[in-house]
Amino acid sequence: MENMLRPLIVIGGSVVITLLVGWLVDRLLRRADSRHHETPLWGLLRRCRPPLQVVIITALLRGSYRQTKIPWVWEHRVGIGQALSLVLIGASAWLVVRAAATVVEASYARYATSTRDPARVRRVRTQVTLIQRVVIAVVTVVAIAAMLLTFPAMRGVGTSMLASAGVLGIVAGVAAQSTLGNLFAGLQIAFGDMVRIGDTVVVDGEWGTVEEITLTFLAVRTWDERRITMPVSYFTSKPFENWSRGGVQMTGTVFFHLDHAAPVAAMRKKLRDILGDIAAWDGRDWSLAVTDTTPTTIQVRAVVTAKDADDIWTVRCAVREQLIGWLRDHHPYALPKVTTAPATLPPGEQWADLTGAKTRPGRNGSGPSPELDGSKAPRTGRG
Repeated sequence: MENMLRPLIVIGGSVVITLLVGWLVDRLLRRADSRHHETPLWGLLRRCRPPLQVVIITALLRGSYRQTKIPWVWEHRVGIGQALSLVLIGASAWLVVRAAATVVEASYARYATSTRDPARVRRVRTQVTLIQRVVIAVVTVVAIAAMLLTFPAMRGVGTSMLASAGVLGIVAGVAAQSTLGNLFAGLQIAFGDMVRIGDTVVVDGEWGTVEEITLTFLAVRTWDERRITMPVSYFTSKPFENWSRGGVQMTGTVFFHLDHAAPVAAMRKKLRDILGDIAAWDGRDWSLAVTDTTPTTIQVRAVVTAKDADDIWTVRCAVREQLIGWLRDHHPYALPKVTTAPATLPPGEQWADLTGAKTRPGRNGSGPSPELDGSKAPRTGRG
């Protein structure tokens, strides 16, 4: 009977204690969350309940598994103890990562609700995201190192590895130069406020929004739902456009190539009417002016404003479409055209036509008359 009750007490007692502690912790966190509505920390800490229970039950079993007096457990006590130690280390790392992520997320949520500046919110979001990734990386490395040190054979290997740590450090530094460069570039981006999650950027001619920033790469989501992934060191070594710096308000231009007879004054009045019907226009500014001229056309530039990059694209497209349609329907002469009429030559000037025939001015000087091999020009008429 004792051989049956002892394992039951050890294992069952560990399970009961684990469930009881988890229930008490969850109840305390609920009460704290109900009393402090201004911060979501206590509610988010409830996510740490599963790793906490794994740590508790593993620690209890690690300290009492030998008391079960089960023969096969006693025979494999070293292996069972080693396995429980590995699980305990892994569960502890899981608990630390979950708690750190919860604290970081709660801090960001509280800051986002109390700050109305979107640029600052994006900056803090970028920083806390990279801090969270650094914490995860450090905890993972420490946990793996602790797991390896639980093996007796690895302790001797570790002693011998320390003797050659200098050489290995140099080799690893050379081999990981690019990775370390991206790592420090990621930290520089996070705390240097160069680019943030949610910023609108133009990289290599591609317009998009920064969707993700890690310690090694950055992902940009383009307007057509593509993802451009590039190392973070790109943003610290090459120039790029950040449309979200200094505020999200945008000014856009629309260019028209028109005939010299285009009614610019009427276009200016029509542009004002068009902008009044476009909800994306923020009403800050607008203008229309002739900015360039060529022998065949003039260049008309319309300037419009909007609250962000998405709205400025909408306004530009609407202005371009509606102004072109208005010119086509009411002023078709203003659209550019290809001139096909013959040019008027100066009096007395001779030239060769496409057939190679020479010409000379007419009798009244109004135009050239053909002359073919010295013969008289052929008559033209009805008969």
